[in-house]
Amino acid sequence: MKIFLYGIREDEKSYLNEWDQAHPGVEINYTDDIFTSETAQLAKGSDGVVMVQTQPYQREALKKLHDLGISKISVRNVGLDGFDFQDLRDFNFSLTYVPVYSPNAIAEHTTGLILRLLRRVPEFDKKFANADFRWFPTIGEEIHGKTVGVIGTGHIGSVVVRIMMAMGAKVVAYDIAPNPALENLGIYVETLDELLEQSDIITIHTPLAKKDIHMIDQTAFDKMKKGVIFINAARGGLVDTDALITALDSGKVGGAGLDVLESENDVFQKKFDSIKDVKDPQFQALINRDNVIITPHTAFYTTTAVHNMIFDSLNDNLKMLEGKAPKYPVDISEN
Repeated sequence: MKIFLYGIREDEKSYLNEWDQAHPGVEINYTDDIFTSETAQLAKGSDGVVMVQTQPYQREALKKLHDLGISKISVRNVGLDGFDFQDLRDFNFSLTYVPVYSPNAIAEHTTGLILRLLRRVPEFDKKFANADFRWFPTIGEEIHGKTVGVIGTGHIGSVVVRIMMAMGAKVVAYDIAPNPALENLGIYVETLDELLEQSDIITIHTPLAKKDIHMIDQTAFDKMKKGVIFINAARGGLVDTDALITALDSGKVGGAGLDVLESENDVFQKKFDSIKDVKDPQFQALINRDNVIITPHTAFYTTTAVHNMIFDSLNDNLKMLEGKAPKYPVDISEN
């Protein structure tokens, strides 16, 4: 049995070797290149492939994989918006993903962004850089007593709910499919508008379906409280970035913590000589604000999460190759 992996990073190799040693009957090969029409041929002779990337999965590349006789794909992340599911159906692929590599990692990162904004850490960093160690006037606020709105209460959002409640916040939540484990808490509101209107802090934790592109747009920002703290550690496309910039300019949004951006593929995971060399105008409109914190899609990025991404994706790929039911199959028939 042979499995080929694309886009392997240095931090993944120790876990890949650990899995490999535990499965002597499986031959593992990999590349640090992502899956494209140019690299598809590298999987020749393999039975299945495992991949992860932020760029779209090209139809031409998938066809080449199909022509090599490979039909089992496992992605080692949760996001599936890079696929055109019609391509997967056309070439008769089976697909698995890793929906839960570490909800705690993303929930904790979200909490960290909230705390850093409330306690005005970027402003203190700037003061320290200028040898200014005075408190005044950089006074902070507390989560305790605030109303925190959580949009999406699945694996990640439900952890955020628990953390915020433990810190003394009043939590309101909105989800088209409320989490049964949370319903007894009495936190759900009937409409998204109710959450937007009531919350001092808003954090979003939903997948990026086509219908949810720009879920948070100018109309949504207009319904929020003045000075609201807004967090997005989910998907950049959920938020209309130009509308966010306008809301920051007007003071409607008092602070934003962003682990994802609409145009992040042009910026994240790249090294520039200076911030000025980043040509993306939305990034430039955000990065130098004292009330905006940007992290490069690292909310998930912990040792626990990387281990689970490697192990769960390879386990499911092997199960498919063995004719067994994978743990995390993706239904491509209705997407």
